[in-house]
Amino acid sequence: MSSTRVSSTLIPAACTIATLLALGASGCSSTQSQASRDHGLTDPVVTMPAGERTKRAATTDRPDPIMILDSTQAVRHWSTPTIIDTRTMEFELQDAEPWTGAIDTIKPHLPVHSRDKSLPAGQSESLPLGATFEASRVMTDSNFPAISQTQWAPPDPTLAVGPNHIVETVNSRISFFDKAGNLQFTNELGDAGSPGFFEGQGAEGFVFDPKCMYDHNTGRFIVVVLEVYDPSESYIDIAVSDDSDPNGVWYKYRTNSVVQVGDNEYWVDYPGIGFDDNAWYVTGNLFKLNGPSDDGFAGPLFRIFDKTPMLSGLPVQISDIVPDFNSSVQVAQSYGTAPRCYFLSRSSSSSLRIWSIENALSGSPTLETTTVDQLADAFSPSDSPNLNGDLISTLDGRLMNVHWRDGNLYAAHGIDDNGGSGNAVARWYRISTNGWPASGSNPVLAEQGEVEGTGSQSYFFPAIVSDSSNNVGMVMARSASNEFASVQVSGRTPSDPAGTMSAPVQLSIGDAGYNGGRWGDYFDITIDPTDDRTMWVVGMYAKDFGWQTWIGSFTVGAACEPDLAEPFGVLNLQDVFAYLALFNAQDPSADLAAPFGTFNLQDVFAYLNLFNSGCP
Repeated sequence: MSSTRVSSTLIPAACTIATLLALGASGCSSTQSQASRDHGLTDPVVTMPAGERTKRAATTDRPDPIMILDSTQAVRHWSTPTIIDTRTMEFELQDAEPWTGAIDTIKPHLPVHSRDKSLPAGQSESLPLGATFEASRVMTDSNFPAISQTQWAPPDPTLAVGPNHIVETVNSRISFFDKAGNLQFTNELGDAGSPGFFEGQGAEGFVFDPKCMYDHNTGRFIVVVLEVYDPSESYIDIAVSDDSDPNGVWYKYRTNSVVQVGDNEYWVDYPGIGFDDNAWYVTGNLFKLNGPSDDGFAGPLFRIFDKTPMLSGLPVQISDIVPDFNSSVQVAQSYGTAPRCYFLSRSSSSSLRIWSIENALSGSPTLETTTVDQLADAFSPSDSPNLNGDLISTLDGRLMNVHWRDGNLYAAHGIDDNGGSGNAVARWYRISTNGWPASGSNPVLAEQGEVEGTGSQSYFFPAIVSDSSNNVGMVMARSASNEFASVQVSGRTPSDPAGTMSAPVQLSIGDAGYNGGRWGDYFDITIDPTDDRTMWVVGMYAKDFGWQTWIGSFTVGAACEPDLAEPFGVLNLQDVFAYLALFNAQDPSADLAAPFGTFNLQDVFAYLNLFNSGCP
């Protein structure tokens, strides 16, 4: 397929400064930084001392809409942060018990919105579709219950993992844990806290769709939430920790996200977040602020944040690109050398659309797009039963997350099994990006596979990640008419047959049926920066009080380290040949002895020692 380029230009400086001044800071310091003087801005100040709460009417000083005059042009505008220190809050451990009152759902609080979710039919696949195998690949480690039922459903759990801490977000709460599961901080994201996590920058009682991540390149945690106030306000709030410990100072930006396309204004829903070496990125769907109509959906938003000023809490210039097609774009969280970021969305029943932004931090970022074919057909799944409960929503087949490492792009989603059973299966993909778009070679599908159940079992809400040895791990939900909903993990090694994934391993399971309908709407998975090998996940299950999230960790590898080839469970010459193939390819998994980073006979001898020791 040929690539499409969406070019971009810079809007006049007067417009960007006017937008920034409308956003404003909550206070000013006695001296100004050079960046602030250059742009006529006030520097951010520390606000929200212990116990103080600030309310802000939703219609006060609304920023001007971000004008999209041409879908081929980028718009740039400024934002300045509020700075808070979590250690100054009145209570670092605000109410952490499960919510026992009435449960509210997110969607009724949003402006009325809808879009056409149908996909055009694609061509039949030409790449084999892998399945599960019985050999063990998952070795579990830490597991603990995390945030319990809040007043909102669904929880939308995500997590971020640093060297010593874990950050979890749900609707509408944030918590910090150490890696043993000890709770260090928990708070409401909106103004229901004392004060709430985003209250100091103006957030009120309704913030939704939180997501978090850890950028291993900068050693910072990043949290994103959305706000929308009918009929005229929409914000993307982003918070950046000042170091790798989330306890302490955060730089928080409340960025305007009312986007005007033609005569209509739109708000942002369903964010994706990710990063490369240079920037942080947020995507979202644009819905009309004053209700649906023939032009009630304006496509996706791509928002670019320059990391550098945000690491120090300085004003940041943001770039927005709004192509006029596609939806529900997910952003890759990138590992290895990542000079650019990749984005992924669905294009047809058997193809994906891949995006990239060239010159992301320039005055003229360029959005490139192409499609990846050869996928097995994928259709929206049916809802899944659960023991003693009603059907659980498995969503609509959209992609759940995107992960990139060393030229490989991974993604997963829950789809119909196409086999007539009506069950959902967890479909995953590996795409070789081939240096696109700079190389001129288009990305291609390298692998695709499914994790499927038996009987009435459904697998849904899969998320996927890879480690430094190119082992792959997945987390997903499972439920059935005779099973409570549970959190499951699976994995594969590079030597496993293409498209295959090991039989799932259960991390946690509920002890009650769930009747809330909406579940998830997603699970999350990430990699531990300390070893680039341990995979951390968050999922949910049901208790008698409602939903409960669960955080767990695991590593992926062969059941026995030298057991690299089929038939698994037996050590023979096939395993030796498999190791030598990895060694000749200088695969990191074959680097077994010092000096690490060098492939020599010491690595071979180390493997042979493991081989001779046998499997336990």
